[in-house]
Amino acid sequence: MLKYRPVQEADISTICQFPQSESELFFMYPKACYPLTYEQLKKAIEQRSDSTVVLSDDRISGFANFYICEPGEKCAIGNVVVAPEARGKGIGRYIIQTMIQFAFDKHKVKEVQISCFNQNTAGLLLYPKLGFRPFAIEARVNKQGGRVALIHMRMSASERGS
Repeated sequence: MLKYRPVQEADISTICQFPQSESELFFMYPKACYPLTYEQLKKAIEQRSDSTVVLSDDRISGFANFYICEPGEKCAIGNVVVAPEARGKGIGRYIIQTMIQFAFDKHKVKEVQISCFNQNTAGLLLYPKLGFRPFAIEARVNKQGGRVALIHMRMSASERGS
């Protein structure tokens, strides 16, 4: 059974263990340096809103927040990560659906955005299934100095659930 709650300070160390490689951390939090540390994640949480964890059988299994939250306008979902042992079990879908609900119902936004790097196959396959549509591609540089594409997607209130 899945449920969610606001992140607590005691959760931070657990969440820091979720990214298993430099590339996974880059997908989750491009500004962070691998391995993810308590201090890096705490700073991100302090600068963002609605930081939320997913619990699966009372174990922290996923995390996300909004890096942009402009009530009445838009929210942008970020820092999305799922525990390695919980991947492929619907945790990612659940946390994104939870954040969409917060954006539309709590913050009354017109649109929700999410961005995904071209190498993040799991995200690229999941987000369109949930109703997100690409609207822009931004050139970025990864930690190794290589070129990558950041694909920006959005869902408007009128498209929600369609």
